[in-house]
Amino acid sequence: MSALMLWQVAAIAQPRFIPNTETQKVGQVEWKHPLTVKYSITNGGDQPLVLTDVQPDCDCTAVKWTETPIAPNGKGEIDVTFDASILGTFDKGVAVYTNAEPHVTYLRFTGQVMMEIKDYTRTHPYKFGDVRIDTTEVSFSDVQRGTYPTMRIGVANEGDRPYEPVLMHLPSYMTQKAEPAVLQPYEHGEIVLTLESDLLDDYGLTQGSVYLSRFQGDVVGQDNEVPLSVVLLPDFSSLSPEVKSRLPVIDLATQEVDLSAQLAKKTSAKQDIMVGNRGQSPLMILKVQVFNSALGVDLKKNVLEPGETTKMRISVNKRAIDRDRRHLRVLLITNDIQHPKVEINIKAY
Repeated sequence: MSALMLWQVAAIAQPRFIPNTETQKVGQVEWKHPLTVKYSITNGGDQPLVLTDVQPDCDCTAVKWTETPIAPNGKGEIDVTFDASILGTFDKGVAVYTNAEPHVTYLRFTGQVMMEIKDYTRTHPYKFGDVRIDTTEVSFSDVQRGTYPTMRIGVANEGDRPYEPVLMHLPSYMTQKAEPAVLQPYEHGEIVLTLESDLLDDYGLTQGSVYLSRFQGDVVGQDNEVPLSVVLLPDFSSLSPEVKSRLPVIDLATQEVDLSAQLAKKTSAKQDIMVGNRGQSPLMILKVQVFNSALGVDLKKNVLEPGETTKMRISVNKRAIDRDRRHLRVLLITNDIQHPKVEINIKAY
């Protein structure tokens, strides 16, 4: 056999060192409770793989490994035991020497030694990558114009790097502040949201989305989306006692509309509801909104004098409901100080 052929055979028939991972994130480790990190090794070559030595980079770790040759497609193990004697973040490694090319491979494991293990699964049940929060929506209900309500979102960092809590694509009528500004690994804090209601365009429901940043440079998408909703009501705080003594009072025939019987036989249904004013001054319907595209509303008049009534027709498209059955209700915003927000629920199935 020629020298060239011998070289080609040697080049093809080689052991190959394949670890299941080169870096393991082990998370929280309790102080002075040793941890063993296991690496599974596969020989992906055509000759036996020999782990000739494994050298840790710290006296705080001890190693054991498969010392017998590992056959092609066979498996071995490297166990690294960390004594966890020093508090704080750690990044440890071992150098693995083999008869494969390259002859040295470095394996790492990272985490944080803590006095007490922190479990955020109950207090912050919603997970976004290495970040947990305590709610899946941002909601400001029944906000009066001119007020500045706040909402606090609990945030926990389960990653091994510092994290800056932030909501991306925040609307112009809202501000945010993280407390603290940076969360160290396994720390928790809050994102404080303030709604500047004067900057909202209109009464009633405003909806949108914000996105929780999981790491610096994160992008937006469905997997880190947090729905946002605000319901803005009129501000009655400046009304004089005289005006308050003769306010309008909305009189609604019903707030529960059942169209299921009609929709069982037809593709659309409708029902009329009488709306009246039992008060002593004009009733203004400032806003009419539907929460589902399957609903339609036709209100004959938006201003009712004392004692006056009008008809509101609610219609439903069955095909549209089959695509989306959520939020089957109608929202009315009025100048009735006792009932500035009125919801009508629709039963369609």
